[in-house]
Amino acid sequence: MKYTVITGASSGIGYEAALAFAARGKNMILAARRTDELDKLKAKVAEINPDLDVVIRTVDLSIAANVHGFYESLQAYSIETWINNAGFGNFASVGEQHLPKIEQMLHLNIEALTILSSLYVRDYADVDGTQIINISSGGGYTIVADAVTYCATKFYVSAFTEGLAQELKGKNAAMQAKVLAPAATETEFAKHSFNVDEFEYEGRVPKFHTAEQMAGFLLELYDSESVVGIVDGLTYDFELREPIFPYAARASSKPQN
Repeated sequence: MKYTVITGASSGIGYEAALAFAARGKNMILAARRTDELDKLKAKVAEINPDLDVVIRTVDLSIAANVHGFYESLQAYSIETWINNAGFGNFASVGEQHLPKIEQMLHLNIEALTILSSLYVRDYADVDGTQIINISSGGGYTIVADAVTYCATKFYVSAFTEGLAQELKGKNAAMQAKVLAPAATETEFAKHSFNVDEFEYEGRVPKFHTAEQMAGFLLELYDSESVVGIVDGLTYDFELREPIFPYAARASSKPQN
């Protein structure tokens, strides 16, 4: 039995991705901090397909020890797809940003994603049909005013995942690595970024996608041979692309005859 892992599954893109993969008959391991929301999602998946096995893991991945423990807890499962969706944003100028929140964001957006990606690649790179999809942002390719630190974390996600894809290809590995870069999406992202209890996208954000639409784009990327799935920040069209960042392959260090 094979499983799809989705972190940050309790809301937003992760939640809708779980429903989309359920519709495709995928068994899933769903991780987030809120057990009650994961339980609701599991019940919703059962409505779509009661035959699926859905495993929930309550975990705060901004804590490094939890990241390792979470991965180790999945050793009994065969994982065909890993989606690193957990992450959050922040809007503030660099000199005014709240550093405890920034530290947590760095741990989650960069450290946890890197650790989980590395462990999954270590164990599954040569397993046919495997994929890792890391969720970046349009802010992982364009620096946005008053979101410099957040964008920097997502530039890391984009560069790391594109580089991983190139590395796997260079080794003729079976696994595919892909990066999804949404633009504004109607999720809980804005609430956390602005530290507010409620945020209405309609009427305040000129253009945005719903989380369900973004989950659809994620599936397009999943089904493709492309490395990057990105929303155009002007037209809001979704595009499948080859790696965007330049990649300098290391010259062979083997002695020449």
